[in-house]
Amino acid sequence: MSQTSKLEQPVVRHSPSTGPQSPDVWGIYEPDTGSIQYICADPATKKAALIDVVLNFDPASFAIDTRSMDQVLGLVEEHGLSVEWVLDTHPHADHAMASARLKDRTGAPNAIGEKVAEIAELWRGIYNMPEAFETARDFDRLFADGDTFALGDLDVRVMLSTGHTLGSITYVCGNAAFVHDTLMQPDSGTARADFPGGSAEELWNSIQAILGLPGDTRLFIGHDYGADGRNAPEWEATVDTHTADNIHVGAGTDKADYIATRQDRDATLALPDRMLAVLQINLRGGQLPEAESDGGHYLKLPVGKF
Repeated sequence: MSQTSKLEQPVVRHSPSTGPQSPDVWGIYEPDTGSIQYICADPATKKAALIDVVLNFDPASFAIDTRSMDQVLGLVEEHGLSVEWVLDTHPHADHAMASARLKDRTGAPNAIGEKVAEIAELWRGIYNMPEAFETARDFDRLFADGDTFALGDLDVRVMLSTGHTLGSITYVCGNAAFVHDTLMQPDSGTARADFPGGSAEELWNSIQAILGLPGDTRLFIGHDYGADGRNAPEWEATVDTHTADNIHVGAGTDKADYIATRQDRDATLALPDRMLAVLQINLRGGQLPEAESDGGHYLKLPVGKF
């Protein structure tokens, strides 16, 4: 297999528990969107949470399939795990979320941050769909900053981590934190902050809170696209590694310099090719809009707003 092809194939890696209050983590790389999906499990009880699992969506045909979700559930079965939670960190702009389908398949409750309601209100205006997106109906739990819940014998804490979106959250489970679209790998820096409701300053503040976790905390990011000199996906590094080596926020970076760098970089980026379609799915918890009279489902796309 060539080095280049490693970014074009599904990749699975296990990051094992290191002791009490330390979960087993499996990262599952989804090559079409560069997303990393996670299984976080208590090694003692085999209770697991599924985090940011992808529902595959073709931006050319709008066809949907469940191959990534099925891969994740296959790993759950292979390792004898029991799914207790279906979690998302934010309503993703670059892939459809599998939340509703996972809830149906596993019977586990699905959850996201409570500020998804504010994101839904913002996008109702963009789509001119004032009655759309009943987030309190479509998610079983809407987490606030500081909320906690159990995963077997492990404790999970929720951190509000705004900037990429106005409602993004981080899940901290022992010495593992699922930090989504805040940090990238140290050689790639940080995530963009230019979507509606985003803020480079808030992203900086959120990243500083994440880097305030203990230095040996394993940080699991939301995306990887490779980097100069690295043509295989990576998604795990410690707080200490990011603090020292992250090209955007490491080694004493100044806040004002970071904001300027982030804003300059974001100004060069195109919208994700799935964004305007999949947000209408994700703000429904991964469900399609109600079927119309012919039994089909339809998405609405704004013209000239971006």
